[in-house]
This record gives sequence, C-alpha cells and structure tokens, in this order.
Amino acid sequence: MSTLKKPDLSDPQLRAKLAKGMGHNYYGEPAWPNDLLYIFPVVIVGTIALCVGLAVLDPAMIGEPADPFATPLEILPEWYFWPVFQILRVVPNKLLGIVAMASIPLGLMLVPFIESVNKFQNPFRRPVATAVFLFGTAVTLWLGIGATLPIDKSLTFGLF
Repeated sequence: MSTLKKPDLSDPQLRAKLAKGMGHNYYGEPAWPNDLLYIFPVVIVGTIALCVGLAVLDPAMIGEPADPFATPLEILPEWYFWPVFQILRVVPNKLLGIVAMASIPLGLMLVPFIESVNKFQNPFRRPVATAVFLFGTAVTLWLGIGATLPIDKSLTFGLF
C-alpha cells in the first residue's frame, strides 16, 4: 500500500495556490491511477481517432500510375538522399564514393566520444564543435542542392 501525502488545507499558501488553480501536484497527486489509467488512454484513443479521421476525410493521393515505357531524363532519389547521391555522382571512383558514404555514419558515431571531453553544453563555449557543425551543415546543403542540378553545374551551381 502506498503512502500518500495528504494536503494540509489549513495552510494559507496552499489555499492561495488552489484558489489560483495551482497546487494539485503540490501535495503529491499520484500518477497511478489518475494519469496512467484515465488520462493516457483517452489521449491515445483520441490520437488514433484523429489519425483515422484525417485519413478518411483527406486521404493522401497515391499519384500518377507508373509508365514503364517512359523513363525520366534525370532520376533523383528522395530529397534526404540528395547529399549522398551527389557524393556518388562527383567522386570518380565508386569504391571511394562508398567509403565516403560509409564515413558519414561512422563520423556521427564518434561524436559522443569526442563531445564528452568538453563539459560545457553551451554552443558558444564550444567553438570547435560549433564550427564543425556549421561546416557540416553547409556541406550537406551544398551537396543536396548540387544533386538537383546537372552534373557539369553540380559543384559550382553554375556560378563559375
């Protein structure tokens, strides 16, 4: 049997908080059964009902049917694969391109070990990590935008 902390309703501070609508968690309202048994299932069922309602009222269009006899001129992957696709297009040796692609998740796996050296969480107090992040973001955007252009303009965006 759990022990509950009963509120002292003669306390003027608690009465003032309760009058403002605050304080129900101040005196330790238990999560079981109040939240877990009654509120969470309502939220879950409500979320499912909203998703089903949206699916019925505004279904997602599948798109045009595929034509196997008409190949598009430029086949592009989904937008989140554009930087990696650009690496494969630009690097002349395909094995080197695959190594460059594999180095991305390997580098991301090293980040927690590198970051544990610095005790600060503020990005302004970690200038090297912030610079690496901004450089990586710029390169990713550059590669992603370049993937949508023809191969002769993909690295320079046609500016040079």
